[in-house]
Amino acid sequence: MTTEPLKQTRFSNVELFKRGKVRDVYDLNDKLLIVSTDRISCFDVVLPTCIPHKGEVLTRLSLFWFKFTEDIVPNHLITVDLNEYPQALLPYKDILKGRSMLVKKAKSIPVECIVRGYLSGSGLKEYQQSQSICGIKLPPGLKESDKLPEPIFTPSTKEDAGHDINVSQDYVEQELGKEITTRLKELSLALYLKASAYAESKGIIIADTKFEFGVYDDEVILIDEALTPDSSRFWPKDQYRPGGPQPSFDKQFVRDYLETLDWDKTSPGPELPDDIVRKTSEKYMQALLMITGNTI
Repeated sequence: MTTEPLKQTRFSNVELFKRGKVRDVYDLNDKLLIVSTDRISCFDVVLPTCIPHKGEVLTRLSLFWFKFTEDIVPNHLITVDLNEYPQALLPYKDILKGRSMLVKKAKSIPVECIVRGYLSGSGLKEYQQSQSICGIKLPPGLKESDKLPEPIFTPSTKEDAGHDINVSQDYVEQELGKEITTRLKELSLALYLKASAYAESKGIIIADTKFEFGVYDDEVILIDEALTPDSSRFWPKDQYRPGGPQPSFDKQFVRDYLETLDWDKTSPGPELPDDIVRKTSEKYMQALLMITGNTI
């Protein structure tokens, strides 16, 4: 296992399907290869500094949650066994080990399915302005990081460039239809309820998280990643104190550092100092250890 962070992959004999903020995705005809790099993005800007082992943590956590939630919804995973990968990928085994997945080539549903169990982030800002989030009215007097009366489904658009935009369930119904929207909401809430109960038993509060779904063989399946520190807010349960921001096992730590800088949150992003990089890597690996019992 290399300790050198992986910033980007270039596989000359396979076609690049998409280079996302964190993942490099390759087209293998009827399948996709997803490689989780160590890139980190904050405020929708990919930073020039990588976080060691981050891609491996995202991959291992996603694998854990895919297995844990397959009774609720099938997912896109085919295998992570490099021996079952196409021959063309054999030269890249050292790079792919521990940070790649061979997955079904599903048709992505263009909505971010966000579930919030606690008041934080953009949901907090919206609540402070309107006492609601994505059109869902909430009780008055809630404080930052308060637990909501029940988890809520608060979708957002999926923008290729710029910030995703919080939208109402009605908006999604108009875009996608009522039946598929209802299905996405039911699946998202069921996934969050099961996963958050388990995580809490291991000492982590999942304050909110984001799911992505696709359609494969006319069936809705879970795609992308699931319940990682990149797609969720992970708070240590033993330090939870509502009424303000929480310590975390996710990239909020990096966001908080960036907020102290004179940076306008547009590309290019600033380099991260060594201590921020090290602590962030440790936080990601701590989340993996607490949830799965394993580490890198």
